[in-house]
Amino acid sequence: MEHPNGFWDTASLDYQLKNYIEPQPTPELIVSVEYELGYRLPESYIRLMQTQNGGCPVNTCFPTAEATSWAEDHIAITGLFGIGREKIYSLCGDLGSQFMIDEWEYPPIGIYFADCPSAGHDMVALDYRECGPEGEPCVVHVDQEGDYRITWLAPNFESFIQGLVNEDTYAEDPEETAADELVSVQEKPFGSLLQSLCDAFPDDTLPDSIRVLATKIVKEKGFFALHADQLSHLMYDVQFLLYSHSHVVKSEQDYTDAKEGYRAIIALANGFSTGGYAPGFVSDWMKEARQEGRIVETDHGLKFTPAARAEVLQALLDTVTTTE
Repeated sequence: MEHPNGFWDTASLDYQLKNYIEPQPTPELIVSVEYELGYRLPESYIRLMQTQNGGCPVNTCFPTAEATSWAEDHIAITGLFGIGREKIYSLCGDLGSQFMIDEWEYPPIGIYFADCPSAGHDMVALDYRECGPEGEPCVVHVDQEGDYRITWLAPNFESFIQGLVNEDTYAEDPEETAADELVSVQEKPFGSLLQSLCDAFPDDTLPDSIRVLATKIVKEKGFFALHADQLSHLMYDVQFLLYSHSHVVKSEQDYTDAKEGYRAIIALANGFSTGGYAPGFVSDWMKEARQEGRIVETDHGLKFTPAARAEVLQALLDTVTTTE
């Protein structure tokens, strides 16, 4: 497979080295991975991984003839899994193909080789159902949000790679996006988990305060997303305050990795939602809060200290009452 220079993104190289890029695949490793997965990898896949064994391409969108949970006319990927086991996003890594089948109940149709911005709620796979484990698989999109709906993308891996286009192709008007996002955070109903957490918390002004905070985030960024900024950290604080009030949080992983934990509150909820999240931001926030002594271990799990709890509520109040 021939690819022009610039196929792989270089701007996020540090992130890719940490999470995606495996050492150069040896023939022995390729055979071992194929044996573990139970399928023969396409030659075009192997050739691409010999240029860089996993990572994030510059072009991350693929046109579709029908709508998915991501968009009306395309899907997006975050990265391509390398041939190996060392990196979390590799074919046999901790969040690799078999993990998605075993833990996230994706249908066992072949090899899941690309993750999407939804952080696990849709994936791209090599589909071997018609060709068999030794054949040339087609490429499909599998949408967990649509009851694992399978959408055909390309007849083979090479066609899929050649069909990738830049996200700018689907760029929306920033003002229209911000306007839509404002309506969303101000009017869409809370997801079931967030609503139950608010109902259990002894402050009935919190739902309105959360919406005001989300509105300020949209006005600042042009869309609703949480990163490493001050407003995002306050939203992380509020979510943990609510969750730990009603649930025993035994560990960071118990909060961040549980299906009904952090990601179900706002990140991937139905209705009021950011529609995705980057786990690294949440993990960094948690580590910082624990290092600062704001979140501590108690007999009832991880919780804010009383002083930190008061600070979070005051910071939320200050943010809500501050006029721009």
